[in-house]
Amino acid sequence: MELSKMKQDEVRSFINDKTIALLPIGATEVHGNHLPLCTDVFLAEGVSRLVEGQYGKDEVLVLPSVNYGQVWSLGKTVGTVDIPDDVLVPYLVSIVMSMWRSGIKRFAFINAHVGNAAAIKTAMRKSQELCGIKTYSFTYPGAEEMIAKVCTTRRPHKAYFHACEIETSYMLYLAPEYVDMQKAIKQYPDFPADFDYTPTRWTEFMTTAVMGDATAASYEKGKAIIDFAVSNIVRILRAGE
Repeated sequence: MELSKMKQDEVRSFINDKTIALLPIGATEVHGNHLPLCTDVFLAEGVSRLVEGQYGKDEVLVLPSVNYGQVWSLGKTVGTVDIPDDVLVPYLVSIVMSMWRSGIKRFAFINAHVGNAAAIKTAMRKSQELCGIKTYSFTYPGAEEMIAKVCTTRRPHKAYFHACEIETSYMLYLAPEYVDMQKAIKQYPDFPADFDYTPTRWTEFMTTAVMGDATAASYEKGKAIIDFAVSNIVRILRAGE
């Protein structure tokens, strides 16, 4: 059930000790010219819908999305909204605590933006200390296993990718109406020699925010990876009942 569409009496009668709340969280940041700025939001929402469908609509409460996140690496690009961790953390804690006061015992962040990871982890720890609520954080769990099987292009960096074969495939599966494959590009930027050892904004070594080969993306690849990640999320949540 979507919290945003429920009436006061409906949400009161829906929540019980077994209800799990899902919070889709993404970011508003540039993703090249073929994907929209809210790509991560659309992906988090899409994954949340799939989790709800597999887990059971009578047991899952999907919250309105968090559309903004920590985007330091691309924070100086036009249109991007960067929320620093010291602002994002208490905001997320407040959402968790509001759900706890409503009777929610388990809460899961469905995250589609890697830059949010540190803030989410801190928010989870603070929430647990405040009320003992069980929290989870999922950013495509197990995706790397399936990526290795279905993707055909090399990664630009061992730890990073962006608006590439992987993420564009996710969008072609979950929100294809927002993808313009005619503008997809292949780009392998030259990383500074000390990139792995010192904070470096991505805008220092690329102008278009694509890191990898977006032209190789497909619906089929996105479906294989996302469905595998969703099955992992459902399995983990079921194990924690």
